Amino acid sequence: MFLNGGELDEITAFRRELHRQPELSGEEVGTARMVTEALRASQPDTVVTGLGGHGVAAIYQGESDGPTVMVRAELDALPIHEISTLPHRSEIDGKGHLCGHDGHTATLMALARALSHKRPRRGRAILLFQPAEENGAGAAAVLADPKFETLRPDFVFSLHNFPGLPLGHAALTEGPVNCASRGMRIVLSGKTAHASCPEDGIAPTFAMAHLLGELTGLGVGGPLNAEFTLVTVTHARLGEPAFGISPGHAEIWATLRTLTDERMGDLVQSAEGLVRKHAIAAGLTASISYEDIFHQCSNAPAAVSALRQALGEEGISHDEGPTTLPMKASEDFGLFGRVAPSAMFFLGAGENHPRLHNPDYDFPDALIEVGGRAFLRTIRNLLG
Repeated sequence: MFLNGGELDEITAFRRELHRQPELSGEEVGTARMVTEALRASQPDTVVTGLGGHGVAAIYQGESDGPTVMVRAELDALPIHEISTLPHRSEIDGKGHLCGHDGHTATLMALARALSHKRPRRGRAILLFQPAEENGAGAAAVLADPKFETLRPDFVFSLHNFPGLPLGHAALTEGPVNCASRGMRIVLSGKTAHASCPEDGIAPTFAMAHLLGELTGLGVGGPLNAEFTLVTVTHARLGEPAFGISPGHAEIWATLRTLTDERMGDLVQSAEGLVRKHAIAAGLTASISYEDIFHQCSNAPAAVSALRQALGEEGISHDEGPTTLPMKASEDFGLFGRVAPSAMFFLGAGENHPRLHNPDYDFPDALIEVGGRAFLRTIRNLLG
């Protein structure tokens, strides 16, 4: 048995308390405190806090030297108003755990409890509760933190729940599983004028109109292969809400998305070229900045092999996700693959379950035990 019923009930209650108190990327002070307090029951050998911001790492030391296996979950929630009648619905207006990070965190807490009953035979198991996944900043901050050097793993694993797949069914494959993406903010600056004399100013109107179409034309989606590109204009603003002013300012926000980091470099170059071309033609100045930068997420063969073996031994149905993987959505877990062989598997939340980031989404508590068993078996196979 993975955990007894009482322990699972306790961890389910912990998950629901996290759900009531969501915190956004970079703001996870209370969430980190709740995690640190809950970890006491599993008596880790070491707890590292303040990792890459509000991250927490719990270390479970084996009896002898050996490799380090890290399992990662996320702490942050989303700036979305939750629509729910559940008793554990969000108590903070405009914020909600609508991606399941509360459930991923609870899964690692269940894993912590299992490791407290029996430590690894060798090496170390490290449970990483990472901040700021939703804006792409968290993994980079964790890896850049000097404290991470003492945690450097030999393998890194993670999971993400996946509405649309049967409940408890896993999808796992080698190679790309999540796209690279980044938010591109374009600011066009000219000069305002009276609306009756637009020729006295420098308006970004026509440059903006061209860019809205041509940026989108750089990437129209299609098959998720090495050439995949998608550009989605997410926000645009021209001038001020007034009838007497010819505008002198415009902003365009667009999300650039590719399957690989290499292709992203090409897309960025093309998009910036368009901005420069139209700004120069209109006599405007242009500035470009980037936010929410996510690198591609690719599963390493050795890490996939370890997860696949564990899923099979635990009797968890799984396939290579031929209709679901890779995903167009992004994940900052990919950066861990630059440190050690890493892999993420996707665990079905139900075929008709509300989708991720939907206002009526809630993590299925049944997945806590399934995900925990998969990770525990992986750790036992690698560390004894």
